[in-house]
Amino acid sequence: MANPHLLILGPPGAGKGTQSSNIAAEFGVEHITTGDALRANKDMDISDMDTEYDTPRAYMEAGDLVPDAVVNAIVDEALNSADGFVLDGYPRNLDQAEELEDMTDLDVILSLDVSRDELVDRLTGRRVCDDCGENYHVEFNQPEEEGVCDECGGELIQREDDNEESVNNRLDVFEENTKPVIEHYQDHDGFVAIDGEQTPDEVWADIDAAIDERV
Repeated sequence: MANPHLLILGPPGAGKGTQSSNIAAEFGVEHITTGDALRANKDMDISDMDTEYDTPRAYMEAGDLVPDAVVNAIVDEALNSADGFVLDGYPRNLDQAEELEDMTDLDVILSLDVSRDELVDRLTGRRVCDDCGENYHVEFNQPEEEGVCDECGGELIQREDDNEESVNNRLDVFEENTKPVIEHYQDHDGFVAIDGEQTPDEVWADIDAAIDERV
């Protein structure tokens, strides 16, 4: 099947971004995230939606959450203009999952399974370059020089939301809102659970095989 429609699900720290990039490169589809879609459509006219602001940009500049109805419309626009896609970071709740069913059909739904203890280790040990955003880890992906980015020489920092308390809060939110989405899709013919605790190369091998088998 040309131009497959793919969805990748999993908790924070499961590796969705890394594997989505692999999928986009291998299968020639667009990697769509809600953040990227919002940024690309921040001046979209939403004045007909009876919202507080007339563009997503106004919400973002005010520091307010963009309403679900606006996010849904932006994702719908991004999917319609994509020649095949891997969707990452949406849907985050069952209401969004129902909206997605009205937008498009999905060929493969990949769910990355990682234990909570492993996720906490991954996220609290993550270090990010303050200049270019490159990711490292204190155990699994260390820079050549401690505290210094290999790519640009910038300082490596721990993001504020990567401390243990914040990580556990984010995982609690995932358990409450997004885990039911995974359960919702388990009966879908294209649903595949992937062991996300393997090495990134092993995870990718399983993902590549699962997509090849189904599309």
